[in-house]
Amino acid sequence: MDILTEALGSMRTAYPSSVRTEGRAPWALRLPPVLGAGFHVVLYGTCWLIPLGSGPEPARQGPMALSPGDVVFLRDGRGHVLADHPDTPPVDARQCVKDSAPPIGTVSLGGDGARTSLLCGNYHLDQGRPHPMVRQLPALIHLPTRHGRHPELAAAVQLLGSELENPRIGSTGIVPALIDSLLLYILRAWFEDQPAATAAGWAAALRDAAVAPALVAIHEAPATPWTVESLADRAGLSRAAFARRFTTMVGEPPMAYLTRWRMTTAARLLRESEAPLTSVAAQTGYGSEYAFAKAFKREFGQAPGGYRREARAA
Repeated sequence: MDILTEALGSMRTAYPSSVRTEGRAPWALRLPPVLGAGFHVVLYGTCWLIPLGSGPEPARQGPMALSPGDVVFLRDGRGHVLADHPDTPPVDARQCVKDSAPPIGTVSLGGDGARTSLLCGNYHLDQGRPHPMVRQLPALIHLPTRHGRHPELAAAVQLLGSELENPRIGSTGIVPALIDSLLLYILRAWFEDQPAATAAGWAAALRDAAVAPALVAIHEAPATPWTVESLADRAGLSRAAFARRFTTMVGEPPMAYLTRWRMTTAARLLRESEAPLTSVAAQTGYGSEYAFAKAFKREFGQAPGGYRREARAA
């Protein structure tokens, strides 16, 4: 069971959207906040990223210099500026003309100076109910891929750059697939960057000998009538020691996370399948449709049928 893939899949609401940004100095682009998570890949040249908005994390983060191959991930899609220099006055992204030529559109701006080429976009993730793994991420992740760092991520960036610089037969299908998989490469690289000795939260949970097997068990079989005792037995710890360790790393007690994952699974089944409510209830560990509907309404504020209708109409 790949917990990272499962967690991200539970939050996805649509395929990622993206645009090629071509700037020639002097240039600066103000990007407004977006739903989901933002990302940038520097394909050619250099630039600066200047965080905007409220919150303690962006306030501590000043202008960030970016180089070829760098990847930036903005957890909650907050507004920011991309520029050739921090002092260049920005223009609003919505004022720029887009060329919709395949495989993706292009934004061009600036003067006649040094060229920078980026892939910019956002992953449509449900931030109203973020998975705790995503919620614990830094507001801004910067991953350089030069000098042999993050070779798989670097390879994906190189493939994207090649397809965008020289579109050929198949590029229309290849580019969206590469952009979609880029999110997993980004987060895997960040998690693997965290030193084992000092890792905390989910970065530690995913490699912990006791917590990781319990998480895998919950994700693999949410319908199983798990208890703290049965999960602790799998982890080889006492009930109390396991509960403390799980809560510290995951951010909530084992049974609370089990309920969260059952409801997350149920919501996904309601959105993406035609399974009857009795089947959804059985697949998420509820013995009756009534018990499931009651738990679902408590979690989502509406009945399963209404949630399904609303999700299909969106």
